[in-house]
Amino acid sequence: MTSEAQWQSPISPGISWYEDAVGERPVYPTLDGDMTADVAVIGGGFTGLQAAYNLAAGGVRVVLIDACRFGDGASGRNGGQFGTGQRAEVDELEKQYGRERAKALFDMAEDAKRGLLAFAARHDIDMEYQPGHLSVTHKASSERDYRAYVESMARDYGYPHMQMMDAAETAKRVGSRHYVLGIRDTGTGHIQPMKLLVGLARAAQAAGAQLFENSNATNIRLSQGKVLVETARGTIRADRALIACNAHIGTLEPVTASHVMPIRSFIGATEPLGDASPVLPGGESVADSRFVVRYFRRSRDGRLLFGGREAYTADNPRDISTHIRRQIAEIYPDLADVRMTHAWGGSVGITMPRQPFVREVMPGVTTIGGFSGHGVMLSNHCGKLYADLVLGRGGDLDLLKELRVPAFPGGRRFRSPLLFLALTWYALRDKL
Repeated sequence: MTSEAQWQSPISPGISWYEDAVGERPVYPTLDGDMTADVAVIGGGFTGLQAAYNLAAGGVRVVLIDACRFGDGASGRNGGQFGTGQRAEVDELEKQYGRERAKALFDMAEDAKRGLLAFAARHDIDMEYQPGHLSVTHKASSERDYRAYVESMARDYGYPHMQMMDAAETAKRVGSRHYVLGIRDTGTGHIQPMKLLVGLARAAQAAGAQLFENSNATNIRLSQGKVLVETARGTIRADRALIACNAHIGTLEPVTASHVMPIRSFIGATEPLGDASPVLPGGESVADSRFVVRYFRRSRDGRLLFGGREAYTADNPRDISTHIRRQIAEIYPDLADVRMTHAWGGSVGITMPRQPFVREVMPGVTTIGGFSGHGVMLSNHCGKLYADLVLGRGGDLDLLKELRVPAFPGGRRFRSPLLFLALTWYALRDKL
């Protein structure tokens, strides 16, 4: 584990507080030689590892590879917030698919929440779950919509865990007068994602899945009724394959790449604020109403973990901490000079409608991704649903396969510039 003295050195954009706090991660081998399997899984994040665990526990031969180390992708570097429901709000889903389908999607997300908490308890994974979430806004004009949402969630979706907060309660619970109102959700919470990831990989291996790190898939193709997943040092020959690369799909598979866009999101960790700090006294996580959302929470040891600067490129800015501290100071002026111990970036996979992308992209090959910043629960659940499908235990994954998720316009050459222009426009609207 990195020492406090080392934390005082210049901040590296590659090292997260999660990684330092979890200590030495288990090391898994690199694939070296050809292998056969019932299912090959590409991607060692939450989706891939949950699929591997559940498949192996069901007696399926599974080989999983990841291009880096488990936890180096979004699953080990994200904001750690569960959320409630899908990333797209229920009113949006109702307009597209009707109330019945929207309710089924909401219920799926609630199943994901309960399932993940039960999984962690069953495998004795201390993922530092802390209940409570605040959805806040700096626009007083949002009050009518917020109230209608709370009422609809209780009346139409059977979710009674949301309560409106007026300006005074919002200020008290956030520890700042920056926001004018909000919603408190006591039916969800936040976690330390790297701890979950480490525990999940251990559980998958114990169940019998063969796991390999630093084993980049260079090609995936069909041959004589089998799926071949090629790496630099060996090929996996399988009956089926799951692509669980999300934002890190690169050029491996073109259909996924055209529907799931990587964006960079950045998080900073402060030094521990102390028990006397007014910041988030109830321990809830927070997400605001900006299109370029700001999300933050307190860690178990009292740090403020703050995310809020997105970039629609593949690169890190030179000094993440300066940008993050500036945003912290807008909400908490007394923290303008707070010492940052860590600042890191990661890629988030988004889709055009902010709905998951689940498709069979070639015979026997399924891709799952595009959780659009709402993946802590959903990615774990989708991995389980994929395993259920293979094991003949249910077809709930079909509900996501049927979602109408279009490709990003512009092809590989122009989609990034077009997205940059569109999201910059929305970021400017946040300032109004």
